[in-house]
Amino acid sequence: MLKSKLNSIFRQGRLTVILDGGKQYTFGDGQTGHEPVVVRLKGHLTPLKIAADPDRFLGEAYMDGDLIMEQGSIYDLLDLAGTNLAGLPQHYPGIIRRAGYKALAAVQQYNNQRRSRRNVAHHYDLSTDLYRLFLDQDLQYSCAYFADPTVTLDDAQTAKKRHIIAKLLLKPGQRVLDIGCGWGGMAISIAQQENVHVLGVTLSTEQLKVARQRVEALGLQDRVTFELRDYRTLEGTFDRIVSVGMFEHVGTPQYKTYFNTVSRLLAPNGVALIHSIGRNHGIAKPNAWINKYIFPGGYIPSLSEVIPPLETSGLWLTDLEVLRLHYAETLKHWRERFLQRKGELGSLYDERFCRMWEFYLAASEMSFRHGGFMVFQAQLSNSVDAVPLTRDYMVDTADRAPLPLVQAAE
Repeated sequence: MLKSKLNSIFRQGRLTVILDGGKQYTFGDGQTGHEPVVVRLKGHLTPLKIAADPDRFLGEAYMDGDLIMEQGSIYDLLDLAGTNLAGLPQHYPGIIRRAGYKALAAVQQYNNQRRSRRNVAHHYDLSTDLYRLFLDQDLQYSCAYFADPTVTLDDAQTAKKRHIIAKLLLKPGQRVLDIGCGWGGMAISIAQQENVHVLGVTLSTEQLKVARQRVEALGLQDRVTFELRDYRTLEGTFDRIVSVGMFEHVGTPQYKTYFNTVSRLLAPNGVALIHSIGRNHGIAKPNAWINKYIFPGGYIPSLSEVIPPLETSGLWLTDLEVLRLHYAETLKHWRERFLQRKGELGSLYDERFCRMWEFYLAASEMSFRHGGFMVFQAQLSNSVDAVPLTRDYMVDTADRAPLPLVQAAE
């Protein structure tokens, strides 16, 4: 079963699979630029499980030590697989399968307030020391902006913040809402850029603690406030709303509520900027391994799934930008930094956890290099004339913005 599946996929490069007892199979032409990859599978059930559901069991086998890299790394295996899969004809799901995906989403992605809090805790309430291993010093846990692929991760994350702030058209005295504020870097940078008042909301107690410590250390308590709060419970209006890397956790059943809430909270002439991972194809089944181990309740949408609930909210889509390989480069930095420093985790996490995170970072990078993933930035407003008629202001503002690097999060 596994031999047949691998034979249909691996046409380029060379993959060798060794089974219990020493029997081995080789796939591919061995003619392309990929280095040969050799994998050993332990246990008689492991090949069957991977063949039956590779999205779930490939990652589990690597975590559990049942998939051993004899030659090459798990990154090399996933890169080779991604290269081959990208070359196969694309088969989009039919009506029945799409209906099944929607039914599954109604169950897996029903993220009410209680469930959202639990899902966030699963990933973001891990020790901040883990994230300090591989993120930049501002703890930006979202796609950086690589105008030049040779820049450092810190510079690329600063460029990302400049890029987003330029699209917000900030003015002194405005009220700004940051939905899903993380460890506070974006909210703090906005306050450093302009004399505005920023409210950041998060569902992570660990992130909230660090964000408040950072504001106090910088003396920005009069301009930046952080709260442990679900965005759906907020009242009042804000001149600007920003949300970076949070929309992926909303879930398709809540898209209408999400955009209706943004419209309700946004002032008539306000501007919102939503930065999210997306996919370059239609409705899809959530990845079982990611949903179980990394982001329960999460989903990466196509734009065709995002636009309908956005339109019914009454919001104007005043600008849309697609960032293609920027996140692949970001994840490359994260993966390399994690591998270099994972020994520093000490007694916090065991080897299985480290393999899980290595697989997560490598698989995520491959999703952007070969799997049709991208990042979109949607600028929204309740008014048709809230932003200038051309995009020139975005470049002009980003170029002259004197945004400093936020001091390292302690």
